[in-house]
Amino acid sequence: MKLCLTLLSCEPPITKLLTLRNLSSDSVVALDLPDLFLSEFPPCPLYSPVLLAAVLFGVVWSVTEDECLPGGNLFGITILFICALIGGKLVSLIRLPKLPPFPPLLGMLLMGFLLRNIPVVTDGVYINYKWSASLRNIALAVILARAGLGLDPTALRKLKSVCIRVATGPCLIEACTVALVSHFLMGLPWVWGFILGFVLGAVSPAVVVPSVLLLQKDGYGVEQGIPTLLMAAGSFDDIFAITGFTTCVGMAFATGSTWYNLLRGGLEVLGGTVVGILLGFLIQYFPSVDQKYIVMKRSFLVLGLSVFAVFGSSVAGFPGSGGLCTLVLAFLAGYGWGTDKVRVEEVVGWAWDVFEPLLFGLIGAEIRVSELEGNTVGLGIASLLIALLVRVLFTFVCVLCAGFNMKEKVFIALAWMPKATVQAAIGSTALDMARGKEGQQELQKYGMDVLTVAVLSILLTAPVGAVIIGLSGPYLLQKPKNSPVMFAESSICAFL
Repeated sequence: MKLCLTLLSCEPPITKLLTLRNLSSDSVVALDLPDLFLSEFPPCPLYSPVLLAAVLFGVVWSVTEDECLPGGNLFGITILFICALIGGKLVSLIRLPKLPPFPPLLGMLLMGFLLRNIPVVTDGVYINYKWSASLRNIALAVILARAGLGLDPTALRKLKSVCIRVATGPCLIEACTVALVSHFLMGLPWVWGFILGFVLGAVSPAVVVPSVLLLQKDGYGVEQGIPTLLMAAGSFDDIFAITGFTTCVGMAFATGSTWYNLLRGGLEVLGGTVVGILLGFLIQYFPSVDQKYIVMKRSFLVLGLSVFAVFGSSVAGFPGSGGLCTLVLAFLAGYGWGTDKVRVEEVVGWAWDVFEPLLFGLIGAEIRVSELEGNTVGLGIASLLIALLVRVLFTFVCVLCAGFNMKEKVFIALAWMPKATVQAAIGSTALDMARGKEGQQELQKYGMDVLTVAVLSILLTAPVGAVIIGLSGPYLLQKPKNSPVMFAESSICAFL
């Protein structure tokens, strides 16, 4: 069969047709030249993202120049964010039979630590400490906003005394124990000992809740209401710890007599509460419900005011009031919105998905092996272990008269041990404030000690706590005897 290719040159170049004529028949096949050439490249979903990323990089580079190149802040933040995401994903893939997955935050923390301590990488992945502190404070504001929105006012009114005891007692006892032990072992002043104590006193819902939900799915402890108890008390425990921390931080950086510092700490708590109430009532009614995009506007106001409260309180000279103000305004706003707050919580959750890898990656990057002192690490671990032992024993005491059997009491005490999110959020706050005080090398040392022990607490208790909950739950908790419908009802009503 004889073929002839004829190029029709009378058309414009882009629309030229390549005609394939079969001389033995009158059939003609027309192909567009661009389609012919592009057919050589197979379709790939990566083409568009790569092109978009290249254009975005070009735009950012043309504006910021060296900041987005190796050694610049934007480059360092981007690499840290990507590596933290990868590290979190890899750790979450580690699954042991009948155990919850390991918390992704461990991978994020370790990636930040590695980027800071690998010599060649450290030079390229540079982040100025002011940028790092600002990003961590934004993440703290997002965490506090989520905590405030997540509080259930109905549960607050109906919680039994056992939940209140579990939420406040172990945290306070651990804070006092850490303050006492760190004062004599690590040489921290009393107020810095309490700062460290309240940093370590918070339990981590990011570790406890997924582990408990896995047990609840199989019915363990549901009839006794143990999963509900732990999940409800976890939020209040964190808020109690953050309130104590902000009060102590305000006292630590105040100048004057001891009585003046105590009075100042109380005034910061009162001031943060009052401002939070005013802002909370404000965004209950503005914007009005008849406006378009009400969810996005409310989400912007909650996040914007939270960030403003955290940063503005430091600028105003009352750093201890910002966190409490954020908690109060988010709680009151959510209370006024009723069921509509769920959609706002989703948007705030998206913000946390962005800042979580940044927070844990930046916290890990604050630790330099070359600057660590062996005594600080050893004595910090000793202080942590002593405090954990006291916390577990006191948690057991708190549930003595709550109607649980011996095994269930042991499980609750062990489950109330993991630490992660709050430690990462507030562990570096005191250090950042100390760095803002020129010539205060001693305060910076205290702040670094607090941060070091906070990171150690995450590395030691988060994975161990998840494993302990997963392994001990089936042996210490009872399987339900009722129908699956009754499981849910009993778990919800047992402590409400």
